[in-house]
Amino acid sequence: MSARQIHLVRHGEVFNPDEVLYGRLPNFELSELGHRFAKAAADDLVARRRAVAALYTSPLQRARESGQPIAQAFELAPSIEERIIEPTNAFEGRRMKGPGGALRDPRMWRFLWNPWRPAWGEAFRSISARMLAAMNDAYDKAEADGAEGDIVMVSHQLPIWMAHRTIVGEPLPHDPRKRRCALSSITSFERRDGRLVEVGYTDPAAGLAAKATDVGAV
Repeated sequence: MSARQIHLVRHGEVFNPDEVLYGRLPNFELSELGHRFAKAAADDLVARRRAVAALYTSPLQRARESGQPIAQAFELAPSIEERIIEPTNAFEGRRMKGPGGALRDPRMWRFLWNPWRPAWGEAFRSISARMLAAMNDAYDKAEADGAEGDIVMVSHQLPIWMAHRTIVGEPLPHDPRKRRCALSSITSFERRDGRLVEVGYTDPAAGLAAKATDVGAV
């Protein structure tokens, strides 16, 4: 089905009062506001009046919780997809700036020598490869099953951004401050002639952004 779309949804705001980089650490759940973010993403998908045949989430708690309103809206049982998880990160559990921040700790400087790799965690090419593999496998499975509808994958900022930059043909190294991947945003793709193409980006929770804290992404 050439019209089937894959939607990469970022999770909502996380309860993170210490403003640390949470990476793959357990027990980082959505905040009260984060649940409203997640509901906004689900409402946006419903408003498109497109069927959704499959829902996948990262195994991390914030992604699973963000998938719940989508699962309820489309009466789906979400599947865990390990390949769309947040990348590894040497700074997990640390603040980056301010007193006690990782940037002021000489022991952490060895992870900062190459921002283009990046030296502090999983390589950009590795993140991109696993994301695209997960997307294509989900598409192939839907076709093999004869499923009618789109595919939704709830993931994290950097993995979604790596998928975006790969698919649109941009270099993977980038300025993290300029990522177009807001909390609960939706980046949409289709597969045409055997290749993925990007077809849209929406920020359904933009009205909540002024109240949110978003410092946990790698």
